[in-house]
Amino acid sequence: MPYETLESLRQVQFLPVPPLCDEELELVLASTWPLNEAAAMAPTYQFHMRLRDSGIVVGEITLRIGNLPKIITYFGHIGYHVDPPYRGNRYAARSCRLIFPLARAHGLNPLWITCNPDNWASRRTCELAGGVLVDIVDLPPDNPLYRRGERQKCRYRFDL
Repeated sequence: MPYETLESLRQVQFLPVPPLCDEELELVLASTWPLNEAAAMAPTYQFHMRLRDSGIVVGEITLRIGNLPKIITYFGHIGYHVDPPYRGNRYAARSCRLIFPLARAHGLNPLWITCNPDNWASRRTCELAGGVLVDIVDLPPDNPLYRRGERQKCRYRFDL
């Protein structure tokens, strides 16, 4: 499994991103962030979820490159958010499926998405995107998510 050490994360090269779209939705690269060791942030792609016909941005999705224990256990490789007026259209699940080839190109297999146990919409998104709930883990008190008030994470596995 690649990207298991900080040294390997220092070597991450961002790849050219091919068009990531379906009939209605496209992912538009907004930014990339290199490894930030001080903030413990993995190299990341950030995309806007945009409706192809109107150009309206309906949310965002990020892909974190790395297999450090805290990523696969607590933060996940993918994070997403759909703006409230656009929820219920499965944009997050569709965006996950659109981003899987880029994750696969980085050797992220399996891929992990985490969410709070009471976030039923996010749990459904993981299921619709093909994830399997593996477990629910407790967050350690020194985890930044714990300090935000979160206590557990559901871990969904995606075999790409």
